[in-house]
Amino acid sequence: MMSQTKKLSIAFYWHMHQPVYKLTPTGDYLMPWVRLHAVKDYLDMALWVKKFKNLKLNFNFVPVLLDAIINYGENNAHDIHSRLTTKPENELTNEDKIFILNNFFDANYQTMILPNPEYHRLYRIVQEEGTENTDIFSNQEYSDIMALFNLAWIDPSFKTSNRELKNLVKKGHNYSLQDRLKIIEIQRNIIKKIIPTIKKFVKDNKIEVTTSPYYHPILPILLDYKSIRKGTSADDELLNLKTETDAQIQTKEALDRIEELFGKRPRGIWPSEQCISEKTLEMLGNLGVEWSISDEGVLSKSINFEFIHDFKGYLEDPYHLLKSYEFKNKNADVKMIFRDSAIHNLISFEYSHHDPIATANDLYDRIKVIQSKILSSPDQDHLLTIAMDGENCWENYLEDGNPFFETLYKLITDDKTLETVLISDYLDKTKEHKPLNKIVSASSFNRNFKLWINEPVKDLAWTYLKRVREDFTNFIKREPNHPNIELARKELFVCEGSDWFWWYGEPNYSGRDNIFDFIFRTHLKNVYKYLNLDVPSYLDDSLANISPYQPSNYPTNLITPEINGKEVVNENDTWNNAGCIEIPDGPVLRDSKLFEKIRFGFDNENLYLKFHLNKYIKSDEILKQRTYQMYIYLRKSGRQQTLSPVRLINKTQNISPIAMEKFHNEIQISIRNDELRFMRIVKAISGDMWVLDSPKQIQTAYNEVLDVKIPFEILEIEQGETLEFLFINANFGMTDFYIPNETVLSVTRPALVLK
Repeated sequence: MMSQTKKLSIAFYWHMHQPVYKLTPTGDYLMPWVRLHAVKDYLDMALWVKKFKNLKLNFNFVPVLLDAIINYGENNAHDIHSRLTTKPENELTNEDKIFILNNFFDANYQTMILPNPEYHRLYRIVQEEGTENTDIFSNQEYSDIMALFNLAWIDPSFKTSNRELKNLVKKGHNYSLQDRLKIIEIQRNIIKKIIPTIKKFVKDNKIEVTTSPYYHPILPILLDYKSIRKGTSADDELLNLKTETDAQIQTKEALDRIEELFGKRPRGIWPSEQCISEKTLEMLGNLGVEWSISDEGVLSKSINFEFIHDFKGYLEDPYHLLKSYEFKNKNADVKMIFRDSAIHNLISFEYSHHDPIATANDLYDRIKVIQSKILSSPDQDHLLTIAMDGENCWENYLEDGNPFFETLYKLITDDKTLETVLISDYLDKTKEHKPLNKIVSASSFNRNFKLWINEPVKDLAWTYLKRVREDFTNFIKREPNHPNIELARKELFVCEGSDWFWWYGEPNYSGRDNIFDFIFRTHLKNVYKYLNLDVPSYLDDSLANISPYQPSNYPTNLITPEINGKEVVNENDTWNNAGCIEIPDGPVLRDSKLFEKIRFGFDNENLYLKFHLNKYIKSDEILKQRTYQMYIYLRKSGRQQTLSPVRLINKTQNISPIAMEKFHNEIQISIRNDELRFMRIVKAISGDMWVLDSPKQIQTAYNEVLDVKIPFEILEIEQGETLEFLFINANFGMTDFYIPNETVLSVTRPALVLK
């Protein structure tokens, strides 16, 4: 006789966040992502509870995002893209047109550009002709590009339910200024509905809304930078950051703002990037916060229990991950839940590449497998937490994820042994909270904070912030009644947001780092302007120009080295005449980068590459067991070959311009357990496709280093022609970083046979 199935509770928890994209309270936004995600994600994600009677969802909104939503919907705010969209096409300047060519195709190729024949046609022309010559399009075509870009970002459900929008989509081309104005008006109408709709669902107990600190700072860094920054010298300027009060104010103001907008004070806090620490929980408890969330890896380190996944990602023992916890000491009493990392990764990075019905069924099956493993549990209540970014992956899905959600939510709500819950309701109901005796100081990324600190450029940004904050503090002591103190303080809070430090330095690259840098430094300057102080000159120096991935040098002579996998051991080695690109050994890249530096050179017949492997990986038995991948993309200069686009997965919506380039060959390198598993060469064919080619002519040797010899002939590079190439560190097909990150390397095959 089969055992009775235990009910499994599921908390879907969607996190919505965008940073500050404007320079002043009344200025235009420099990036359009709040507006575009507002018409693509924020409203339709909530409307699913209206379609399924038993569905309950949890949403986390960062207050600065809600302020921008209100500004767009109620105050008719503009970003650069929307203001340009409302400009008559016959008044477009050459600079306007260059901006359109470079920015109005910022959309997923497979799901947002390719399905629209006219948008795809225009896109192909830009790919073939480049963005320097604005005469490639007529004024009418520029009008169409702007209209189609804005239409592409609107959720498909609105395109079928709104008659005007449906007609605009059907039109397809020859869009007028009036059409474009109507599109922006429809977008504003969608945006206006977001907060009132969610507020109603909160009142009906269908949705729970929580929040994060106002401008999305990393709380453990603000609260205790010194203990996080382990191993630094005692005279480090940053060790005394003095931002503890800022963390508390930003969190309290966030709670107040959500209560003001939705009529109910949040009971939970999603700490920015799920970064948690004991001091964070103590502060939250003192503010009346009842619960918080972090990641499976943080729980693992906190309870000293290793969560083991099999090769398909299934947890061997999910019990501890399915429980709620209570962290209690003399300073805090806060409950904790922890998300399933495998499900997060599947939804974020994997499912979008497959049929949405099949992936929804796969996730449902995984949930049922988890449920089957709690039959022997001594407890009655178990919570599976599916918590993740709620906006940045759906454009990779067919129809913005609608078929996926439709199938998944139906499967779950039709299953009487499963229930979706509001997190606070679940925590109120269950009495089975497990004691959490300690909480490690960690984030959901790599279980550390090295994506925001301990890297030269990031630390320089923190140094800028600390110096400005010190000037602000000293000013208050002199003039405590100055009328602009709170305005200046707000500018500091903006600069404490996580996004600036995420994009600075290694390893992340937004494709718009210069804009993020400009916004960050402008808000620091605003502190001085509000207080009528002189702005320090160092704030004029861009941090985005500090690029770690530029070639140390190009080849100084032809080389014909022996392919033996040996290190360069002396100054007479011919490899010393090769070009060399260094990959810095910073803390972020230490255990993810495959190589420390790459040498490149050539002779009459061949391209030579020497990859110096990351010694940190080679010396660590656990790290050696990982699979590491490097991709090389190559093409002939002048676009004279059949080219296809880079086909790697990007982890964020911000795509590096170099990723939009096309190439003739792709070479894949995979290393595991200190062995070269394979090297493949792939060739571009028509239709943006790739086909496997024969690697027989490529010679390799893997020992101390990896040596590669590639005949120019198989790359179709004739004498006197230039080969362009770049490297991409992309473990499991997901891009980590480009080498170089803004251009391609190049070598020219000698025109004459030289000896």
